[in-house]
Amino acid sequence: MHTFGRLLAFLRPYKRGVVWSLVLAALAMVCTVAIPWLTGRAVDQISDGDKAGLRTLALAVVGVAVVRLGLSVMRRLVAGQVSLAIEYDLRTLLYAHLQKLELGFFAGQQTGQLMSRATVDLSSVRFFLGYGLVFILQSSLTILLGAAAMFWIDPVLAALALIPVPFVVLVAMQYGRRSRPALQEVQQRIGEVTAEVEENISGVRVVKAFAAEPRQLTRFRGKVGRVFDQAMIATRLQAFFNPFLAFLPNLGLAVILLVGGRQVINGTLTLGDFTAFYTYLLMLIGPMRMFGVALNLAQRATASGARLLEILDREPRILSGGAPLPAGRGRVELRDVTFGYGDGPDALRHVDLVVEPGSTVALVGATGSGKTTLVQLLPRLYDTRSGAVLIDGADVRSVDVVDLRREIAIVDDDPFLFSDTVAGNIAYARPDASREEIVRAAERAQASGFIDELPDGYDTRVGERGLTLSGGQRQRIAIARAFLADPRILILDDATSSVDATTEREIKAALREVMEGRTTFVIAHRLSTIALADDIVVLEKGRIIARGSHEELLTESALYAEIATKGLPDQVFLNRDPIEKVAGL
Repeated sequence: MHTFGRLLAFLRPYKRGVVWSLVLAALAMVCTVAIPWLTGRAVDQISDGDKAGLRTLALAVVGVAVVRLGLSVMRRLVAGQVSLAIEYDLRTLLYAHLQKLELGFFAGQQTGQLMSRATVDLSSVRFFLGYGLVFILQSSLTILLGAAAMFWIDPVLAALALIPVPFVVLVAMQYGRRSRPALQEVQQRIGEVTAEVEENISGVRVVKAFAAEPRQLTRFRGKVGRVFDQAMIATRLQAFFNPFLAFLPNLGLAVILLVGGRQVINGTLTLGDFTAFYTYLLMLIGPMRMFGVALNLAQRATASGARLLEILDREPRILSGGAPLPAGRGRVELRDVTFGYGDGPDALRHVDLVVEPGSTVALVGATGSGKTTLVQLLPRLYDTRSGAVLIDGADVRSVDVVDLRREIAIVDDDPFLFSDTVAGNIAYARPDASREEIVRAAERAQASGFIDELPDGYDTRVGERGLTLSGGQRQRIAIARAFLADPRILILDDATSSVDATTEREIKAALREVMEGRTTFVIAHRLSTIALADDIVVLEKGRIIARGSHEELLTESALYAEIATKGLPDQVFLNRDPIEKVAGL
């Protein structure tokens, strides 16, 4: 009930629409109840042979039906508008909330599950709030008005005919209690299927490369089978309860035929009243069945709503707001920083590091040593467990997150491009950038050459995730995007890993230009990239074990000497003439 009450709160901005929908539904139900009464009077006119009265009542039935038609159309339009407005609000609210959540939240979530909640679950909630709630109230109102009319005609017969109604309510409540957990599990497993589909489509290149389609199909069938098994539990409940809810009102029909029929034979009830009474009970069968269906919608909406509210109730752990980042040239300081992901072990341990403005620092170490983790703390993608990260003297936890991240640009080894034009992707950091500025950034990133050869140049759409471009092309566009941002601090996380040696040399020439006077962190495994740095920091198992120049570290750090020794032959080989390579020299 708590979840249901919170879902009803989404109707608050549309109270007027909801009230109008209910008023129109009530008026339509009055017309619905009036038709059986008019029909009963017409039957009496037939018995009396009154053709004029019969004609008048027939026209009245048509008139009331037309009015009901108009009211029903208006009610559906109003309810539809409310339903779509709620859907708009929910989608916007959910998306805005997801944007506020920190990066660590998404690391523990399946994309497909989030997509399922934003589509399937959200649609269930909005349909119930827009239509299902009105169905329940409309059905309840129809039952009340129909019962009132029946009691007005014959109280005793009405009491006998309506004996099944309390049982309908009890059965409906039992159905709701048992179906809600089953439906909630169905929604969860639909989310698992959505996650599986999203993962397969995103990784289709790997699937194709390893000819793993049969294996993936087997996995998918397993997920779909879980949905089928759980849906069958819900279907069995529905298969029993819905027909049972439809069966109970028929007992009232049997009472009317038996008791009411005898009254007509005995002359204590007119044929017209009997017809009206019978029609009223037939009219109530539909709402009684609809009451069960609407209750099923309510249970599904509650199950879906619980999944939506689980996301909306997750408070952001990195909040925006605070003071602007103070003026400066990008001085970075880490004071006794310890950090770990979630409840996992420490990825960084008691790190102390000072980087002066305008200098370039290379972070070197084995995979998992904490290089990428360290630079992710600068734009506050994560918060430290202890210690502090300062930029230009300000603790990043006291600085407005948006202002902080505008001053830091990151180019990593797997650049993400949006399904947009090349120009749109370059200008993502600065949407107000002119075409001249975009072209200049592309030139500095050595990207203008291949961009000019694309079908529509800078207006070419790159496709989802930029998969229509090569890895090196995507990387150069990402570098151009970083150039255009003109950040105070630049982070290059293996940013030249996807380009050949010739392109790498061209990009490095551009990197030297953009790095001039800008604080830069370089994460690289190639010695030629490390050579861009003024200073080299060596990490091992989350700790800084050495710092200095290339020559100093060769003698002072065994780990660095090992990295340099392994990397140097490859680098020398890459820089040699192709003829020498063929000759094996």
